[in-house]
Amino acid sequence: MTKRFEFGRLVFLAPWLLGFILFTAGPALVSLVLSFTNYSLFTSPRWVGLANYRQLFFSDSNFHSALIVTTAYVVVSVPLCLAAALGVATLLTGASLSNYIYRTIFYIPSLLGASVAVAILWKQVFGINGLVNDALSAVGVVGPSWISDPRFALSTLIALNVWQFGIPMVLFIAGLKQIPRELYEAALIDGASAWRKFTRITLPMLSPVILLAIIFLTINSFQAFTQDFIISGGSGGPLNATLFLSLYIYQEGFIYFHMGYASAIAWILLIMTGTMSGLFIYSSRWWVHYGGR
Repeated sequence: MTKRFEFGRLVFLAPWLLGFILFTAGPALVSLVLSFTNYSLFTSPRWVGLANYRQLFFSDSNFHSALIVTTAYVVVSVPLCLAAALGVATLLTGASLSNYIYRTIFYIPSLLGASVAVAILWKQVFGINGLVNDALSAVGVVGPSWISDPRFALSTLIALNVWQFGIPMVLFIAGLKQIPRELYEAALIDGASAWRKFTRITLPMLSPVILLAIIFLTINSFQAFTQDFIISGGSGGPLNATLFLSLYIYQEGFIYFHMGYASAIAWILLIMTGTMSGLFIYSSRWWVHYGGR
């Protein structure tokens, strides 16, 4: 009976395992091998060892720019998105009809995801004659060309990422509803201020959900591609101001056909994402509080 049960589980798991091996694990291992080769799609891979990685770190100025831009994008957009999601979730935890409506409105941008249509719309909003500059001109301010100005181009992508805070907002609302009301009542009796209750009750009790949201947003931000591609026209411009590592992988792999070089960049991006997520998980022992401790 046990063997039959084990066989049945394997049968049901087989489609997922097969898909994982063929479309995830297999290509990842192949890309790891290709990262140590000179491969251009039109010639056989030629083993070059660590040459691709040495060129990336010591000779490739575009990679350095992409590394800085990607890091800045993640470091700035993730905290802002968390703050926006938590702030809105705190205001919309009630069960009133208006709260349900507002939750839906704030969640809609996340349903659209990293779609081409949203990126095109955002490009129009921040264009030289877009809605932002129209609003500024109404108060006598001449707005810059947000997308074509290196000083502001990355900020438009950060704003787009922060605007789509619906998923962490839903997570926070669910987490806030699980906090016992008795804790707030006891704090009120003790004369605790609203800020004291937020920092001493809400944040500690919500810390497991915050950890989940941080990891989700970090991984999602490192993988950002569609918005960058559409808004910059696939160039990462102006002056590499929006050159993400994901876009640089696309350029090297599918424009210049340097597949070995692109694979090396992809693995560096994977290591960065995994390291950042691992650091959050490791540090959680000091700031994440669970019910049992």
